[in-house]
Parts: sequence; structure tokens; C-alpha cells
Amino acid sequence: MLIRRLWPSLVWAVAILILTGLPGKYFPTVVSFWDWLSPDKVVHVFIFGVQTVLLLYAFRAQFFTRKLRWIYIVLILALTTLFALLTEILQRYVFIGRHGNVYDFLADFIGVIVGFLAYYLLIIKKKGTGN
Repeated sequence: MLIRRLWPSLVWAVAILILTGLPGKYFPTVVSFWDWLSPDKVVHVFIFGVQTVLLLYAFRAQFFTRKLRWIYIVLILALTTLFALLTEILQRYVFIGRHGNVYDFLADFIGVIVGFLAYYLLIIKKKGTGN
């Protein structure tokens, strides 16, 4: 059942929203392109990589055909990327003491891609069907 498989990704999404909403006065600020390689960006890559894997795993039973599998994958990647963008917009305009920026979003997007690659290599390619 989809709901049973979906709850870990929903819990993770709530955790992301809570973490991104915490006051950020103790977090380092990004002032140049090279600062995006900081440990903070690794955290962004990790949390959105995990979110992507959890969503792909939740919907794996929906992959009845190869074509349908890729439609779900593209939709999940798009939705996770939009969620990452939303967190940065919330940090910039809603959450107090937070400052969303393009480098954080870039790290989030890289996390989405890393999550997809991990899922692809560990689940789809290994089993051949993704189920």
C-alpha cells in the first residue's frame, strides 16, 4: 500500500521543514561561490538525497512498466526539486533568522540528483525492474 511506504518520506519532509525553519544565527553565511563547498552544503546534499531516495522507494510498486517507471521518477525528481526551492523561499521570506540563497538551492538540487543516482544504482540497476 502506497501510504505505508510513503510515511517515511513525509516524516523526513517535516523534519526538513523544521530544520530549515530553525533560527540560523549560528549557521555560517555564504559570501562567495567557493563557500558553497562548506559542511553546510554537504548537509543540504544529504537531506535532499535521502528525501529523493525515500520518495522513489515509496513509489517503486507503481512502476508497472518501464515507461511508467520513468514518468514517476521524473515527477518525483521535479517535486523534490520544487520542495527544495520552497524551503529556500521560506528561509528567505518567512523563517526568522534564516537566509535562503541560490547556493543552498544548488546543493539541494545536487542532493536530488545524488539521491536519484543512489536509487538507480542500488535498486533499479541491481534488480533490473525497480520493484
